[in-house]
Amino acid sequence: EYTIDIIFAQTWYDSRLKFNSSMKVLMLNSNMVGKIWIPDTFFRNSRKSDAHWITTPNRLLRIWSDGRVLYTLRLTINAECYLQLHNFPMDEHSCPLEFSSYGYPRNEIEYKWKKTSVEVADPKYWRLYQFAFVGLRNTTEISHTLSGDYIIMTIFFDLSRRMGYFTIQTYIPCILTVVLSWVSFWINKDAVPARTSLGITTVLTMTTLSTIARKSLPKVSYVTAMDLFVSVCFIFVFAALMEYGTLHYFTSNRKGEKGKEKKAKSKLSKPPAIAVRPGSTLIPINNINHLPERDDDYGYECLEGKDCASFFCCFEDCRTGSWREGRIHIRIAKIDSYSRIFFPTAFALFNLVYWIGYLYL
Repeated sequence: EYTIDIIFAQTWYDSRLKFNSSMKVLMLNSNMVGKIWIPDTFFRNSRKSDAHWITTPNRLLRIWSDGRVLYTLRLTINAECYLQLHNFPMDEHSCPLEFSSYGYPRNEIEYKWKKTSVEVADPKYWRLYQFAFVGLRNTTEISHTLSGDYIIMTIFFDLSRRMGYFTIQTYIPCILTVVLSWVSFWINKDAVPARTSLGITTVLTMTTLSTIARKSLPKVSYVTAMDLFVSVCFIFVFAALMEYGTLHYFTSNRKGEKGKEKKAKSKLSKPPAIAVRPGSTLIPINNINHLPERDDDYGYECLEGKDCASFFCCFEDCRTGSWREGRIHIRIAKIDSYSRIFFPTAFALFNLVYWIGYLYL
Protein backbone atom coordinates (compact mmCIF):
# COMPACT_ATOMS: atom_id res chain seq x y z
CA GLU A 1 0.00 0.00 0.00
CA TYR A 2 1.26 3.46 -0.87
CA THR A 3 -0.04 7.00 -0.40
CA ILE A 4 0.03 9.60 -3.14
CA ASP A 5 -1.12 13.22 -3.29
CA ILE A 6 -2.33 14.19 -6.78
CA ILE A 7 -4.14 16.93 -8.66
CA PHE A 8 -6.59 15.02 -10.85
CA ALA A 9 -7.64 16.91 -14.00
CA GLN A 10 -10.44 15.93 -16.38
CA THR A 11 -11.69 17.73 -19.45
CA TRP A 12 -14.68 16.95 -21.68
CA TYR A 13 -17.15 18.59 -24.07
CA ASP A 14 -20.75 19.31 -23.14
CA SER A 15 -22.77 20.94 -25.96
CA ARG A 16 -25.36 22.14 -23.45
CA LEU A 17 -22.81 24.53 -21.92
CA LYS A 18 -21.97 26.44 -25.13
CA PHE A 19 -22.47 30.20 -24.94
CA ASN A 20 -21.92 33.34 -27.01
CA SER A 21 -20.14 36.10 -25.20
CA SER A 22 -17.12 38.32 -25.33
CA MET A 23 -15.72 36.16 -22.55
CA LYS A 24 -14.01 33.06 -23.87
CA VAL A 25 -13.69 31.30 -20.48
CA LEU A 26 -15.93 31.24 -17.44
CA MET A 27 -13.93 30.85 -14.23
CA LEU A 28 -16.35 29.37 -11.70
CA ASN A 29 -15.92 28.46 -8.05
CA SER A 30 -16.40 25.01 -6.57
CA ASN A 31 -20.04 25.70 -5.70
CA MET A 32 -20.98 25.35 -9.39
CA VAL A 33 -19.65 21.79 -9.63
CA GLY A 34 -22.94 20.39 -8.39
CA LYS A 35 -24.88 22.31 -11.06
CA ILE A 36 -23.39 20.56 -14.09
CA TRP A 37 -22.76 16.99 -15.19
CA ILE A 38 -19.36 15.55 -14.28
CA PRO A 39 -17.90 12.06 -15.01
CA ASP A 40 -18.37 9.42 -12.31
CA THR A 41 -14.66 8.58 -12.21
CA PHE A 42 -13.43 6.37 -9.38
CA PHE A 43 -10.08 4.79 -8.48
CA ARG A 44 -10.32 1.03 -8.80
CA ASN A 45 -7.36 -0.02 -6.62
CA SER A 46 -7.70 2.60 -3.88
CA ARG A 47 -8.40 1.64 -0.29
CA LYS A 48 -9.13 5.17 0.82
CA SER A 49 -9.41 8.47 -1.05
CA ASP A 50 -9.78 11.90 0.54
CA ALA A 51 -10.49 15.26 -1.09
CA HIS A 52 -9.01 18.39 0.47
CA TRP A 53 -11.52 20.87 1.88
CA ILE A 54 -9.35 23.32 3.87
CA THR A 55 -9.76 26.20 3.79
CA THR A 56 -12.17 25.81 0.89
CA PRO A 57 -12.76 22.80 -1.37
CA ASN A 58 -9.64 22.33 -3.50
CA ARG A 59 -11.52 22.21 -6.80
CA LEU A 60 -11.28 24.19 -10.01
CA LEU A 61 -13.94 24.58 -12.73
CA ARG A 62 -13.49 26.25 -16.13
CA ILE A 63 -16.02 26.38 -19.02
CA TRP A 64 -15.09 27.55 -22.52
CA SER A 65 -17.49 29.05 -25.03
CA ASP A 66 -17.36 25.95 -27.25
CA GLY A 67 -18.62 23.76 -24.40
CA ARG A 68 -15.27 22.42 -23.21
CA VAL A 69 -15.11 21.87 -19.45
CA LEU A 70 -12.02 21.58 -17.24
CA TYR A 71 -12.45 20.13 -13.78
CA THR A 72 -9.56 19.54 -11.37
CA LEU A 73 -9.42 18.55 -7.73
CA ARG A 74 -6.76 17.63 -5.20
CA LEU A 75 -6.86 14.09 -3.78
CA THR A 76 -4.88 11.97 -1.33
CA ILE A 77 -5.16 8.30 -2.26
CA ASN A 78 -4.11 5.15 -0.43
CA ALA A 79 -3.72 2.57 -3.21
CA GLU A 80 -2.75 -1.08 -3.31
CA CYS A 81 0.58 -2.18 -4.74
CA TYR A 82 1.31 -5.90 -4.80
CA LEU A 83 5.01 -6.45 -4.15
CA GLN A 84 7.05 -9.44 -5.27
CA LEU A 85 9.84 -9.66 -2.69
CA HIS A 86 11.89 -12.52 -4.12
CA ASN A 87 14.78 -10.11 -4.85
CA PHE A 88 14.41 -8.05 -1.67
CA PRO A 89 16.22 -5.70 -0.98
CA MET A 90 17.35 -5.42 -4.63
CA ASP A 91 13.79 -5.44 -5.93
CA GLU A 92 12.02 -3.14 -8.38
CA HIS A 93 8.28 -2.52 -8.49
CA SER A 94 5.63 -0.93 -10.68
CA CYS A 95 2.83 0.41 -8.51
CA PRO A 96 -0.38 1.07 -10.49
CA LEU A 97 -3.08 3.70 -10.03
CA GLU A 98 -6.22 2.63 -11.91
CA PHE A 99 -9.32 4.69 -12.60
CA SER A 100 -12.39 4.36 -14.81
CA SER A 101 -16.06 5.26 -14.96
CA TYR A 102 -18.19 3.59 -12.31
CA GLY A 103 -21.50 3.40 -14.21
CA TYR A 104 -20.97 4.46 -17.84
CA PRO A 105 -19.69 1.74 -20.20
CA ARG A 106 -17.47 2.27 -23.20
CA ASN A 107 -20.29 3.14 -25.61
CA GLU A 108 -21.39 6.06 -23.38
CA ILE A 109 -18.10 7.51 -22.11
CA GLU A 110 -14.59 7.07 -23.44
CA TYR A 111 -11.42 8.06 -21.62
CA LYS A 112 -8.33 9.22 -23.52
CA TRP A 113 -4.89 10.39 -22.41
CA LYS A 114 -3.53 13.75 -23.37
CA LYS A 115 0.13 13.98 -24.38
CA THR A 116 1.01 16.00 -21.30
CA SER A 117 -1.62 14.47 -19.03
CA VAL A 118 0.81 13.04 -16.48
CA GLU A 119 3.19 15.48 -14.83
CA VAL A 120 5.46 14.64 -11.93
CA ALA A 121 6.55 17.05 -9.24
CA ASP A 122 10.23 17.58 -8.54
CA PRO A 123 11.48 14.22 -7.11
CA LYS A 124 13.49 16.00 -4.40
CA TYR A 125 10.17 16.77 -2.68
CA TRP A 126 9.08 13.14 -2.70
CA ARG A 127 9.10 11.33 0.64
CA LEU A 128 10.54 8.05 -0.61
CA TYR A 129 12.99 6.90 2.05
CA GLN A 130 13.50 3.34 0.81
CA PHE A 131 12.76 3.76 -2.90
CA ALA A 132 14.16 5.73 -5.81
CA PHE A 133 11.75 6.98 -8.47
CA VAL A 134 12.67 5.47 -11.85
CA GLY A 135 9.85 6.75 -14.06
CA LEU A 136 6.19 6.36 -14.94
CA ARG A 137 4.11 5.06 -17.83
CA ASN A 138 0.43 5.05 -18.66
CA THR A 139 -1.72 2.43 -20.35
CA THR A 140 -5.32 1.96 -21.50
CA GLU A 141 -7.20 -1.31 -21.15
CA ILE A 142 -10.76 -2.53 -21.67
CA SER A 143 -12.48 -4.55 -18.94
CA HIS A 144 -15.25 -6.88 -20.10
CA THR A 145 -17.99 -7.32 -17.48
CA LEU A 146 -21.61 -8.43 -17.41
CA SER A 147 -22.76 -4.80 -17.27
CA GLY A 148 -20.67 -3.76 -20.28
CA ASP A 149 -17.18 -2.94 -21.44
CA TYR A 150 -15.36 -0.31 -19.39
CA ILE A 151 -12.20 1.61 -20.26
CA ILE A 152 -9.55 1.41 -17.53
CA MET A 153 -6.78 4.00 -17.40
CA THR A 154 -3.66 3.02 -15.46
CA ILE A 155 -0.56 4.91 -14.37
CA PHE A 156 2.45 2.84 -13.32
CA PHE A 157 5.00 4.35 -10.94
CA ASP A 158 8.30 2.50 -11.43
CA LEU A 159 10.33 2.33 -8.22
CA SER A 160 13.68 0.83 -7.26
CA ARG A 161 14.56 0.07 -3.64
CA ARG A 162 17.55 1.78 -2.07
CA MET A 163 19.93 -0.67 -0.39
CA GLY A 164 21.75 1.72 1.95
CA TYR A 165 19.71 0.93 5.06
CA PHE A 166 19.88 -2.84 4.60
CA THR A 167 23.58 -2.77 3.73
CA ILE A 168 24.39 -1.00 6.99
CA GLN A 169 21.93 -2.90 9.20
CA THR A 170 22.20 -6.44 7.82
CA TYR A 171 24.76 -7.19 5.11
CA ILE A 172 27.86 -5.61 6.67
CA PRO A 173 27.19 -7.05 10.18
CA CYS A 174 26.62 -10.53 8.69
CA ILE A 175 29.86 -10.40 6.69
CA LEU A 176 31.86 -9.18 9.71
CA THR A 177 30.35 -11.92 11.90
CA VAL A 178 31.38 -14.59 9.40
CA VAL A 179 34.91 -13.19 9.21
CA LEU A 180 35.04 -13.08 13.03
CA SER A 181 34.21 -16.80 13.20
CA TRP A 182 37.36 -17.54 11.16
CA VAL A 183 39.56 -16.16 13.94
CA SER A 184 39.15 -19.48 15.76
CA PHE A 185 41.20 -21.21 13.04
CA TRP A 186 44.29 -19.31 14.26
CA ILE A 187 43.68 -20.08 17.95
CA ASN A 188 45.44 -23.09 19.49
CA LYS A 189 43.26 -26.19 19.35
CA ASP A 190 43.90 -26.83 23.05
CA ALA A 191 42.29 -23.49 24.01
CA VAL A 192 38.85 -25.06 24.39
CA PRO A 193 37.11 -22.21 26.31
CA ALA A 194 38.32 -19.53 23.89
CA ARG A 195 37.33 -21.30 20.69
CA THR A 196 34.03 -22.61 22.05
CA SER A 197 32.90 -19.23 23.38
CA LEU A 198 33.88 -17.52 20.11
CA GLY A 199 31.93 -20.04 18.05
CA ILE A 200 28.79 -19.87 20.21
CA THR A 201 28.90 -16.06 20.29
CA THR A 202 29.04 -15.77 16.51
CA VAL A 203 26.19 -18.28 16.09
CA LEU A 204 23.98 -16.34 18.52
CA THR A 205 24.87 -13.08 16.78
CA MET A 206 23.80 -14.48 13.42
CA THR A 207 20.53 -15.70 14.95
CA THR A 208 19.82 -12.19 16.25
CA LEU A 209 20.65 -10.57 12.88
CA SER A 210 18.36 -13.01 11.10
CA THR A 211 15.47 -12.18 13.45
CA ILE A 212 15.98 -8.43 13.02
CA ALA A 213 16.12 -8.75 9.23
CA ARG A 214 12.78 -10.57 9.12
CA LYS A 215 11.04 -7.92 11.22
CA SER A 216 11.41 -5.33 8.45
CA LEU A 217 9.68 -7.61 5.95
CA PRO A 218 6.06 -8.61 5.41
CA LYS A 219 5.37 -12.17 6.48
CA VAL A 220 5.92 -13.99 3.18
CA SER A 221 6.22 -17.74 2.77
CA TYR A 222 8.95 -17.71 0.12
CA VAL A 223 12.68 -17.09 0.43
CA THR A 224 13.94 -13.59 -0.32
CA ALA A 225 17.43 -12.56 -1.40
CA MET A 226 18.19 -11.32 2.12
CA ASP A 227 16.97 -14.58 3.65
CA LEU A 228 19.34 -16.49 1.38
CA PHE A 229 22.32 -14.33 2.33
CA VAL A 230 21.63 -14.47 6.07
CA SER A 231 21.05 -18.24 5.94
CA VAL A 232 24.32 -18.89 4.12
CA CYS A 233 26.18 -16.68 6.59
CA PHE A 234 24.62 -18.66 9.44
CA ILE A 235 25.75 -21.92 7.80
CA PHE A 236 29.33 -20.63 7.53
CA VAL A 237 29.37 -19.56 11.19
CA PHE A 238 27.85 -22.84 12.35
CA ALA A 239 30.28 -24.83 10.18
CA ALA A 240 33.21 -23.01 11.82
CA LEU A 241 31.94 -24.12 15.23
CA MET A 242 31.42 -27.70 14.03
CA GLU A 243 34.93 -27.70 12.57
CA TYR A 244 36.42 -27.18 16.03
CA GLY A 245 34.06 -29.75 17.54
CA THR A 246 35.29 -32.33 15.02
CA LEU A 247 38.93 -31.39 15.57
CA HIS A 248 38.63 -31.55 19.36
CA TYR A 249 36.80 -34.89 19.28
CA PHE A 250 39.39 -36.75 17.21
CA THR A 251 42.47 -35.17 18.82
CA SER A 252 41.17 -35.94 22.33
CA ASN A 253 40.50 -39.56 21.34
CA ARG A 254 44.05 -39.93 20.06
CA LYS A 255 45.48 -38.61 23.34
CA GLY A 256 43.34 -41.10 25.27
CA GLU A 257 44.57 -43.99 23.18
CA LYS A 258 48.19 -42.91 23.68
CA GLY A 259 47.71 -42.82 27.44
CA LYS A 260 46.29 -46.34 27.48
CA GLU A 261 49.21 -47.66 25.41
CA LYS A 262 51.75 -46.11 27.79
CA LYS A 263 50.10 -47.73 30.81
CA ALA A 264 50.02 -51.11 29.12
CA LYS A 265 53.69 -50.89 28.22
CA SER A 266 54.73 -49.94 31.73
CA LYS A 267 53.17 -53.13 33.13
CA LEU A 268 55.19 -55.41 30.88
CA SER A 269 58.40 -56.84 32.36
CA LYS A 270 60.02 -57.17 29.00
CA PRO A 271 59.85 -54.78 26.13
CA PRO A 272 57.55 -56.09 23.40
CA ALA A 273 58.53 -56.27 19.77
CA ILE A 274 57.56 -52.98 18.23
CA ALA A 275 57.91 -51.45 14.82
CA VAL A 276 60.47 -48.68 14.78
CA ARG A 277 60.03 -45.82 12.35
CA PRO A 278 63.04 -44.85 10.23
CA GLY A 279 65.48 -42.58 11.97
CA SER A 280 64.39 -43.51 15.52
CA THR A 281 67.02 -44.21 18.19
CA LEU A 282 66.86 -46.67 21.06
CA ILE A 283 67.76 -45.31 24.48
CA PRO A 284 68.80 -47.91 27.09
CA ILE A 285 67.40 -47.08 30.52
CA ASN A 286 67.68 -49.75 33.26
CA ASN A 287 68.18 -52.40 30.57
CA ILE A 288 64.80 -51.52 28.97
CA ASN A 289 64.62 -50.09 25.49
CA HIS A 290 62.18 -47.24 25.04
CA LEU A 291 61.22 -45.13 22.06
CA PRO A 292 61.20 -41.34 22.34
CA GLU A 293 57.65 -39.95 22.51
CA ARG A 294 56.19 -39.64 19.02
CA ASP A 295 54.96 -36.27 17.88
CA ASP A 296 51.40 -35.62 16.77
CA ASP A 297 52.23 -35.57 13.08
CA TYR A 298 53.60 -39.13 12.99
CA GLY A 299 51.13 -41.79 11.88
CA TYR A 300 50.64 -45.33 13.15
CA GLU A 301 50.84 -48.10 10.57
CA CYS A 302 47.64 -49.96 9.81
CA LEU A 303 47.32 -53.72 9.69
CA GLU A 304 46.85 -55.26 6.28
CA GLY A 305 43.24 -56.10 5.52
CA LYS A 306 41.82 -53.63 8.00
CA ASP A 307 38.21 -52.83 7.10
CA CYS A 308 37.74 -49.23 5.90
CA ALA A 309 34.84 -48.44 3.58
CA SER A 310 35.06 -44.65 3.66
CA PHE A 311 36.61 -42.76 0.77
CA PHE A 312 38.13 -40.23 3.17
CA CYS A 313 40.48 -41.30 5.95
CA CYS A 314 40.54 -38.96 8.93
CA PHE A 315 42.64 -41.04 11.35
CA GLU A 316 46.39 -40.71 11.56
CA ASP A 317 46.84 -44.47 11.99
CA CYS A 318 45.13 -45.14 8.64
CA ARG A 319 47.57 -43.33 6.37
CA THR A 320 49.55 -46.38 5.23
CA GLY A 321 48.79 -49.81 3.90
CA SER A 322 47.92 -51.14 0.48
CA TRP A 323 44.20 -51.18 1.33
CA ARG A 324 44.37 -47.32 1.45
CA GLU A 325 45.45 -46.96 -2.17
CA GLY A 326 43.14 -44.73 -4.23
CA ARG A 327 41.64 -42.94 -1.21
CA ILE A 328 42.18 -39.41 0.10
CA HIS A 329 44.04 -38.95 3.38
CA ILE A 330 43.04 -36.06 5.65
CA ARG A 331 45.24 -35.29 8.62
CA ILE A 332 43.16 -34.23 11.58
CA ALA A 333 45.93 -32.07 12.98
CA LYS A 334 45.88 -30.01 9.77
CA ILE A 335 42.12 -29.31 9.63
CA ASP A 336 42.65 -25.75 10.90
CA SER A 337 45.16 -25.14 8.11
CA TYR A 338 42.69 -26.45 5.53
CA SER A 339 39.90 -24.30 6.98
CA ARG A 340 41.97 -21.11 6.79
CA ILE A 341 41.93 -21.52 3.01
CA PHE A 342 38.59 -23.25 2.38
CA PHE A 343 36.24 -21.00 4.39
CA PRO A 344 37.39 -17.60 3.01
CA THR A 345 37.56 -18.96 -0.54
CA ALA A 346 34.08 -20.49 -0.40
CA PHE A 347 32.57 -17.35 1.15
CA ALA A 348 34.21 -15.11 -1.47
CA LEU A 349 32.85 -17.29 -4.29
CA PHE A 350 29.37 -17.21 -2.75
CA ASN A 351 29.44 -13.40 -2.55
CA LEU A 352 30.64 -13.16 -6.15
CA VAL A 353 27.78 -15.34 -7.43
CA TYR A 354 25.21 -13.72 -5.11
CA TRP A 355 25.86 -10.08 -6.00
CA ILE A 356 26.33 -10.67 -9.73
CA GLY A 357 23.20 -12.82 -9.87
CA TYR A 358 20.90 -10.38 -8.09
CA LEU A 359 22.31 -7.08 -9.35
CA TYR A 360 23.09 -7.81 -13.00
CA LEU A 361 21.15 -10.92 -14.05
